[in-house]
Amino acid sequence: MRPSAPHAVIFDLDGTLVDTAPDLAAATNALRAHHGLAALPFEQIRGQVSNGGSALVSLALGLDSGSDEHEQARDFLLDAYEQKVAVHSRLFSPLDVWLHAWQERARPWGIVTNKPRRYTVPLLDALELTPGALLCADDLSVKKPAPEPLWEAAKRLGVAPERCWYIGDHVRDMQAARAAGMLAVAVGYGYISEEDDYQRWPADVWFATCEELVAALDDHRSQ
Repeated sequence: MRPSAPHAVIFDLDGTLVDTAPDLAAATNALRAHHGLAALPFEQIRGQVSNGGSALVSLALGLDSGSDEHEQARDFLLDAYEQKVAVHSRLFSPLDVWLHAWQERARPWGIVTNKPRRYTVPLLDALELTPGALLCADDLSVKKPAPEPLWEAAKRLGVAPERCWYIGDHVRDMQAARAAGMLAVAVGYGYISEEDDYQRWPADVWFATCEELVAALDDHRSQ
């Protein structure tokens, strides 16, 4: 399938646009060290990053969510992350080059993430990213996989949802994109656990690597 050219491109953040796993892994292992435990391998943590802080706490300490101990551990992890939110985080290559060229042509783009604004804005500031629309987990009463954040992003960009690509590395991203009427673009290079198969997600198109995604975007850049 050759998708239609996007008038606007909207990204998920962690694992799709920005490789934030190194800094989140450092915070996870800081939590482990706080409890006298050895560091976990990076790849083991990486596969859980898209599932959020609670999943990282469960991975790090084996605690079920909902307990006071889990919540205290989650606060510790997120505080550690907030202090070093952009030490090693970088845009995925070659998406960084593509995005610079897209912005140079004043083409609309945005970010819809389930990451709270408390961590998102400092990260984007550090990376000097200025999306035309930014919707975080705490901006609306609902978040992905609900379509409302994607609709709001399209509205702020002044582009009809059906003319937007939404790109993500989690099944909830595809569910949100489909519900919003956007082209659902699944990427396989993000934070996907070993037991998950991104090619089974309800997407319109699938790209295994960032290079494949950028090639598809480049194919439409002049349109």
